[in-house]
Amino acid sequence: MSSTSQKHKDFVAEPMGEKSVMALAGIGEVLGKRLEEKGFDKAYVVLGQFLVLKKDEELFRDWLKDTCGANVKQQGDCYGCLKEWCDSFL
Repeated sequence: MSSTSQKHKDFVAEPMGEKSVMALAGIGEVLGKRLEEKGFDKAYVVLGQFLVLKKDEELFRDWLKDTCGANVKQQGDCYGCLKEWCDSFL
């Protein structure tokens, strides 16, 4: 498995609370703004979509690509971050 970023480690280390969508691994300022414009302003809103898609990696990656234009690495980073967070907190 690929190594995780500090951003990923920080995100999965604690409850999500009101964290910005930009706190998610793989989501920087550009993608974050695109997500915010579509109503996904908080990490928990993206988590909701992740859960609606039943934590399915392919569906979530496709959704992220279609919604904000995330590339393959960004998709994988965000998916891995949310999956690990769910494994720890749900």
